[in-house]
Amino acid sequence: MTSTFHGIETSKRSLFTQMAAMNTTGHNIANANTQGYSRQSVGMAATRPLEYPGLYKSTAPGQLGTGVEVSYIKRIRDTFLDDQFRDTNRSLGEWEAQAGTLSKLEKIFNEPSETSLTTVIDNFWKSWSELSKDPENVTARKIVKENALAMVDAFNEISKKLTDMQQDLTTSLSMNAQNINTLTKQIADLNRQIYKIEGTGDNANDLRDQRDLIVDQLSKLANVTVVEDDIGYRVAMGGMELVNGENSTDTTAADWEGAYSGKTLTSGEMFGTIKSRDVIVKDYIDQLDQLANSIANGEVEITVPAGSVLPEGTVLNGVTYSGANRTLTQDLTTTVKGINGLHQLGYVFGPPATKGVDIFTSIGGNITAGTIQLNPVIDKDPNQIASTLRVTTGTNGDVAVKGNNTLALLMSQLKDSKFTFNPIASNNAFTKGTVDDYYRSIMGQLGVESREAQRQESNNQLLVDQVDSRRQSVSGVSMDEEMANLIKFQHAYGAASRFMTTMDQNLDKIINSMGIVGR
Repeated sequence: MTSTFHGIETSKRSLFTQMAAMNTTGHNIANANTQGYSRQSVGMAATRPLEYPGLYKSTAPGQLGTGVEVSYIKRIRDTFLDDQFRDTNRSLGEWEAQAGTLSKLEKIFNEPSETSLTTVIDNFWKSWSELSKDPENVTARKIVKENALAMVDAFNEISKKLTDMQQDLTTSLSMNAQNINTLTKQIADLNRQIYKIEGTGDNANDLRDQRDLIVDQLSKLANVTVVEDDIGYRVAMGGMELVNGENSTDTTAADWEGAYSGKTLTSGEMFGTIKSRDVIVKDYIDQLDQLANSIANGEVEITVPAGSVLPEGTVLNGVTYSGANRTLTQDLTTTVKGINGLHQLGYVFGPPATKGVDIFTSIGGNITAGTIQLNPVIDKDPNQIASTLRVTTGTNGDVAVKGNNTLALLMSQLKDSKFTFNPIASNNAFTKGTVDDYYRSIMGQLGVESREAQRQESNNQLLVDQVDSRRQSVSGVSMDEEMANLIKFQHAYGAASRFMTTMDQNLDKIINSMGIVGR
């Protein structure tokens, strides 16, 4: 026969099991808004039944149930959706980095506006037009000088901001490398804790959630690969194994740059940051340098009118002009080296009249947007700006015809003249055109790239949100569901309590009321 206390044990097991289920439900409710938390469920299984005693087999029908027990407490998680989320998240990180960079570039160039480079260059051309109206006016020369300084300062300032942006991106790369090191150390530590806990047969649900959340964060930084084996997660990023069980490997910015160069880093914020620095920002620096250099020294075709007197020793179209043949008898179409080359065909008033100097020079090396400067000679004395192409012969040398405005007119006409530009990788098609056309092509490229980056960022954000919503539908905590479960487990607990009370009353009757007749 069965034990007299069999029912007590059965009800006790039921109470413990239903209490575990209610505690787990409470844990789910408490973590409903915890990032990365996966809802947990309690698995219940009937305990091993008892068979009625007998010599070979009990003659009593069936087996006697012994109650219920908790077989597991596990988290609800879909690894397929995790992989999908991480794949889309890394693309989001890449385009966020590029969209942020291009947005800053648009603010740096600040087009169109009254303070933009377009306005400054246009004012420079206009100042030459004003000088041509009164070539002897000192004030007009000073205005040319000030507008030249403004243009130089604009080039220098934009170039500095672009260079600073590259440095900021390098700093961001180093900070993200340190962040990755911190996160991989945490994964290695969680691997150790999970291995220790699950070695005893339990499920380390909350620790696994923390580990997966960290992997989600890493997925936005670089293309990540996760493989789970007996010792935990093995995590590789950008082709580099960073976590293997309890061991993690630190990386530096140089490691990520090497992975980018080796094409093993293919997406994520780290990829987007390096691409922004080495491709996007560098391209605009190169194009801006080309613009500044072409304005100063780029080949441009002009027509020198008849009657002009070229400086002694001038070489144009392979002809050296000297002595009597310095005076042109007919219009001469030729190519000069930008504003500097044209200015050297003119004369400074003097006396005596001297050949014009370069208007723009460089702080060092070739002229770039960062090194271009106004010739210190002109900066100190605006009268060194040439405006005439005609001189007369005097006893002490050439005497400038101050009222002649030919050079000033030619300078103002450069606004609509086509310069020759060296091809840039992203702008190979543009090798000849006006300064305004070239600069507009740069701004057009920036606008298209910025809109594309914003579009890609928006699309990838939608994909990430969609996949995350599907994940939450599987792993997220539903308050309605948890409250329904809570009521279900509460009723089961109450029924088990009533069963124990019934068994207690039965035992009380047996112990205190039976077998006392005749005492």
